[in-house]
Amino acid sequence: MLDFMGLMKQAQAMQAKMSEAQAELEETLVEGEAGGGLVKLTLNAKGALKNLRLDPSLLKPDEHDILEDLIVTAHAQARQKAEEATEQMMKSVTGGLQLPPGMKLPF
Repeated sequence: MLDFMGLMKQAQAMQAKMSEAQAELEETLVEGEAGGGLVKLTLNAKGALKNLRLDPSLLKPDEHDILEDLIVTAHAQARQKAEEATEQMMKSVTGGLQLPPGMKLPF
């Protein structure tokens, strides 16, 4: 017979861990950079931009296309790091539970 109460307790414990993980992801910062460090930006692990640093040498009117490309590249790098941090956090929360392909937590 299935231990329904035990299952409910496990679900509540996982929900509490998930809430803690979400709060931690808000505080986890990752950095992306491009152009050998000329552009650096910081995101939290949930993808919110927290900081952007531009080297003054990029602030020339004829360099705006390069600057735009470097910002996009730095953001992509930071976003990848954020996704990796989220994946690691979720693995610790789920105890290595294998989810079906394409299914991500939180739902």
